[in-house]
Order: sequence, then structure tokens, then C-alpha cells
Amino acid sequence: MIQGEITKERMEGWKFDSSCEEGFHEIIAPGKADCEQEYIYRLNLSAGKSFDLETGKLEMDAVCIKGAADFSWDGYAGTCDKLDSFYVVSNMKVHITAKEDCIFYIAGAVDEGYGKPFFRKCDLTMPIGEIHQIHGSGVSQREVFMTIDPGTASSRLLVGLTWGGNGAWTSWPPHEHEKDLEEVYCYFDMDDPHFGLHLSYVEPGDTHGVVAHTVKSGTMILAPRGYHPTVAAPGTRNTYLWVLAAHSHKSRRYDLAVLDPKRAEMN
Repeated sequence: MIQGEITKERMEGWKFDSSCEEGFHEIIAPGKADCEQEYIYRLNLSAGKSFDLETGKLEMDAVCIKGAADFSWDGYAGTCDKLDSFYVVSNMKVHITAKEDCIFYIAGAVDEGYGKPFFRKCDLTMPIGEIHQIHGSGVSQREVFMTIDPGTASSRLLVGLTWGGNGAWTSWPPHEHEKDLEEVYCYFDMDDPHFGLHLSYVEPGDTHGVVAHTVKSGTMILAPRGYHPTVAAPGTRNTYLWVLAAHSHKSRRYDLAVLDPKRAEMN
């Protein structure tokens, strides 16, 4: 867990606007951002262009958030359509070729040897269960599809997609999991003039110390400490890839969130 006083100025540094330029971009990494575990990349490829993704020491989950691309590694080949994903482990090379203009958001964390590579098709007709879920109720109900769920082996990563309601809250009531996991929200399908607000705060029930980040497609917000609820503008659905990176394999769990005790019953 990151140390030191969490000030408003420090939380303001948790917002990143990812690049739309062609190619592979590192957005968040320890030493570059205020985190210890999270690695977030963005890959932009024009139709027909190729890129070799090399994992190095990391496990990675690559999610196609726009377009479509073919990919291959070690004799395995497939196609990612929008919202499909693949998970790969350390010391691998994945060859990616865009079938049309495409964007991948890529999550990474230190690999400890627990996971095996796999491809996951995003199927929102899947029955509600371990992978396809509904969270919350009323004005904070949202749909979730996990690209790496707790029942699928990995070293540190849990990853998923969330869709909120029109003008609604997501990740409410507010929660934190700072002792066990860091998180990043990576927003997409929220092009101008659509936008939302992502709130960061540390003290339960606080209103004066809250930092409000404006978010839209391409915005990525780090949550290494504290609470992090979000809300969409009317006419907008908050849509994002969330990435949980555990401080240890033991804390790679989805049931460790602690609700803001002063807002736990507010809905």
C-alpha cells in the first residue's frame, strides 16, 4: 500500500488521459504513477497494422475496447472483436494485427506463475453468475462482465467491464480495498460531449476533501487508496474497464471491499 499523507493535491495526480496516437503507450506504472502494483497500457492500431506485445515480467490482460484484431502466440490464434479479451503470462510474445481501427486497454501485474493463457469472448447473453453479474440496485445498478474472474487463475489480476445506467452512479455505496488491492478505472465509449465524474476521497463520509475528476473516453483514474465512486451525466452511461491488482496473491480476492460506513445505507 502506498504510504504518506493523501492530500487533495496528491489525489489530483491520479488522473491520466491516455494517448490517441498510433502505437503502444504506457499510461500507469509503479515509479511513474502513485502506485505499487498497477501497470496499464493502451495500444492503438490502424487497420492492417501489427504490433508484437511482449509481456516481460508481467501477466497481462488485453481487452479490445474498439474495433477488431487477430492475435496469435505459440501456435494459438484467434480474433478479438470489441469487448473480447485475452490473458497471457510472463515472457510471452503476442502478435496482434488490426482487422479495422482498434484500441486495446492492457492491464498488467507482476507474474508469480499462477495463471495460464486464455481467450475470453464477451457474451452479455450469458446467464448471471460468476462472470456476468448485476451489482447494486436502483440508481446505482450496473452490469459487469469479468474478463478475469476470481475462479480463473492469475497471479495478481482481477479485471472486468462495467456499464452503469443513464445518468446513474456506479461503484456505490463507495468502497475501498487499499490494504489488499489497487484499482484503476479505464473509461471508454464516453466520447464528447458525454462525460462522468469520478470521485476520490479518503475519510468516511467526507465532503470537503473530495477530488472530482471529469472522465470520458480515454480517461484512466488510479485508486491506490481510499474511496472511488463514479457518476455519469444525464444521457451518459459510465462505461469502463476496471483493473484490480493485488498486493499479494493471497489478497487476490473480490470480497475484500470495505464500504464507507457513513454511506453504506445510502441508495
